[in-house]
Amino acid sequence: MVRETRLNLDDLIYPLFSYPGENIKNEIKSMPGVYQFSIDKLVEECSEVVDLGIPAVILFGIPEDKDTKASGAFAEDGIVQRAIRAIKKKHPKLLVVADVCLCEYTSHGHCGMIRDGEILNDESLVVLSKTAVSLAKAGADLIAPSDMMDGRVGAIRSALDAAGHTQVAILAYSAKYASAFYGPFRDAVGSQQAVGKSYLDKRTYQLNPANPRESMMEAALDIDEGADVLMVKPAGAYLDILCQLRQLTDLPLAAYQVSGEYAQIHAAAEKGWLDYAATRDESLLAIKRAGANLILTYFAKEIAEEQA
Repeated sequence: MVRETRLNLDDLIYPLFSYPGENIKNEIKSMPGVYQFSIDKLVEECSEVVDLGIPAVILFGIPEDKDTKASGAFAEDGIVQRAIRAIKKKHPKLLVVADVCLCEYTSHGHCGMIRDGEILNDESLVVLSKTAVSLAKAGADLIAPSDMMDGRVGAIRSALDAAGHTQVAILAYSAKYASAFYGPFRDAVGSQQAVGKSYLDKRTYQLNPANPRESMMEAALDIDEGADVLMVKPAGAYLDILCQLRQLTDLPLAAYQVSGEYAQIHAAAEKGWLDYAATRDESLLAIKRAGANLILTYFAKEIAEEQA
């Protein structure tokens, strides 16, 4: 009765991976219980999500082909665009969040455009904006830019409004750190580790794990540019950032419990070093306690099943 913090199903967003083909459900080796789904299987998974009472999913895609222009990201028949249409046809009230980044679609694995060994910030904004509009047109309720290019929230907001998608919200990855916890996600989306010298490295556009004040500046910029929700990624190692953001703004806050956080709990439990359910639940409660209104977690479905 006196518990101060409670984790509810309404807090959870379930990440899903859309894969080309039909009748496909591939388990991701480094993420036990997480799968790549062909669109037909993805719709079935969303039916279970709806029945369990999970209010939202976030979609990532594995395209059939990748190129230097990230063409699959904004294609009308792109893997995520088709997945959104199929989900919305079956479950129109399920909240669909569409991740907007280019690393899943580029052959070089970076989140933006590259020319002559240089990340092109402004040119990347054009592609990201096209991608956001195509996903909104397909039926996405929230657009979630995760690229960390400067000015992308403002560019996407302007593009969405110009295309008539004024009611589509933006969930901005405002504090996305250059983290070691993303490894298993690359297995999930088939994105190679982006390589390069110091001037061509994801650490040049994602946040330095040593810099808390920088994340506050990034968040303030996203607020000024029209973000509706701010997100911290990863969650567990950056609870201090989440707590500071809660002091900065009254906007809703999200936190992404990323693939590495999920995988390490599974691995430690398999070794018998940690109690699986207790560690899982404590990790999620800590994220909520630090100030998150929304939690993106691969544990969402099993949490819902246990509460059913």
